[in-house]
Amino acid sequence: MTKNVWKSMGGILAVGLLSATLVAQTPAATRYDNQIQTTVAQKLAAKKQFQEVKSSVEDGIVTLTGTVDLYQRKLDAAKLARKTSNATGVRNLITVAGPNVPDGQLEQKLARKLTYVRVGYDNTFDYFALGVKDGVVMVEGQDRTGVGRDEALADIANMPGVKDVVANISVEPTSIFDDGIRLRTARAIYRDAVLSKYAIDPAHPIRIIVVNGHVTLYGSVDSAMDKTVAGLRANQVFGAFSVENKLVVEKDSRQSGM
Repeated sequence: MTKNVWKSMGGILAVGLLSATLVAQTPAATRYDNQIQTTVAQKLAAKKQFQEVKSSVEDGIVTLTGTVDLYQRKLDAAKLARKTSNATGVRNLITVAGPNVPDGQLEQKLARKLTYVRVGYDNTFDYFALGVKDGVVMVEGQDRTGVGRDEALADIANMPGVKDVVANISVEPTSIFDDGIRLRTARAIYRDAVLSKYAIDPAHPIRIIVVNGHVTLYGSVDSAMDKTVAGLRANQVFGAFSVENKLVVEKDSRQSGM
């Protein structure tokens, strides 16, 4: 009987301690929320581009609402809130209310912009493809170092008319073996008399992607013969396990509206 009484008293004591702990935590959580809210609000108010952005805080999570004129500024507002002391997360509900650009027009502008990513430095070894639906940009591709990926995403985020971005760009694994194949493939293609013309315009190279010894060719060429020759030269490269030729013939690209 005595044992049961002590068990009951122990249970009551545990519940009491838990309640006291929760009561003690509530003012602390509230104090941090108020502190976070004040800091975030001051940071937003200090920047003209965030004058239409509002914030609220609950349990350390900052919720951002309102509007900005560029997608990049939506990202910047979240970064600002995330760096606030004691903030544990950010819920970014900001709407990009900039100009409404027709999807086809926006896609063309972005395609031109991405064509020149990393021109003059390593752009032969990356590839980006994109589509636009209701202002939402979907971009995918592969990049050797990650620098081209970051530049491409920055260009997209700063383009007027972009409402949101869905990115699926992978960075190729670091590999001395793959680097050797890249260089040998580039030499094989650009030293060919038929294909050397694609080295003249650095914005329109035949793009060479190598992942674990497997080569994929992207980009556009002038003729079916050029595509065939590029595939043959890549297949002759020492060390390449396989070659997938995804080059598009330019006239076919125009006919399909690409």
